[in-house]
Amino acid sequence: MSRGRPPAGRQHRDDDHRAGRPVSQRQLRVGELLRHLIAELLRRDTIHDPHLSGVAITISEVRVSPDLKNATVFALPLSGRNTAEVIAALNHAAAFIRGQVSKGTELKFTPKLTFIGDESFDEADRIRELLETPRVKHDLEEAGWADDED
Repeated sequence: MSRGRPPAGRQHRDDDHRAGRPVSQRQLRVGELLRHLIAELLRRDTIHDPHLSGVAITISEVRVSPDLKNATVFALPLSGRNTAEVIAALNHAAAFIRGQVSKGTELKFTPKLTFIGDESFDEADRIRELLETPRVKHDLEEAGWADDED
């Protein structure tokens, strides 16, 4: 057996999903299906929780595990306020949401849902602010990447 290769029939540790294995088309399809179903459920305001009542929530992404048993749901209230309370309320209602979502799918198992706050919008704002700083603008101009909109 060669040193650099795993034994036949065994996957190399680096092939693990978290280590960069590409997401399958099935994971992507199931994630999108769940995203739409959860968003529709929240839009109908069927969850009776004071932290969720009347709050518009964006479901930006749903990442499904390779075995399709777990799903991480990235959510954010549209106002951006009370994010922690909204995420806590969603996690509290996760079993109910999972049950409602299962009615709209033909999956053998409906994934266990875990809600987390989506920080991608904050990160995009931070990057935008960095790009507007004089030092970065100067560096971009010198590199020939200057934006001609000004």
